[in-house]
Amino acid sequence: MAKEKNELWEWTKALLIAVGLTAVIRLFLFAPIVVDGLSMMPTLHNGDRMIVNKLGKPDRFDIVVFHAPEQKDYIKRVIGLPGDTVEYRDDTLYINGKKYEEPYLEEYKNQITDGPLTEDFTLSEILDNDVVPDGEIFVMGDNRRFSKDSRHIGTIPLDKVIGDTSIVYWPLKDIRIVK
Repeated sequence: MAKEKNELWEWTKALLIAVGLTAVIRLFLFAPIVVDGLSMMPTLHNGDRMIVNKLGKPDRFDIVVFHAPEQKDYIKRVIGLPGDTVEYRDDTLYINGKKYEEPYLEEYKNQITDGPLTEDFTLSEILDNDVVPDGEIFVMGDNRRFSKDSRHIGTIPLDKVIGDTSIVYWPLKDIRIVK
């Protein structure tokens, strides 16, 4: 009887440790997320399941998950970092006056015949500020015509960013690292 009791206690301890480690990993290191919507097409698809890395801070062109003003988590691409100027002219991105290529948009740009994928804008037209404020980032969805992003909700405070993501793990046929 004592042996059965001891074995039950060992299994209970192992289960408690496993649950505790899972909670710590999910709370502080990594978490799953499901892409909801089409704002990151063609890079990400509705229903893609991804891993969010909660370590580190976002860098330019990273795909990040953040708490949006609507009490919902959004997934978008970092375009502007604190202190950056951001401008779009003739469907071309300029950051701090320097032209940047966006290869992840080429598929959509090639399909469009009725104007630019991204309408012209400057930060001052959107934010009443010439630069991305300290401690905040400017984000945009890859599906520029159908994305609710910093052009609509403003810059995102870094403390609202959950983490960055680049690994799609579901559906199995679409497992990949996205850039």
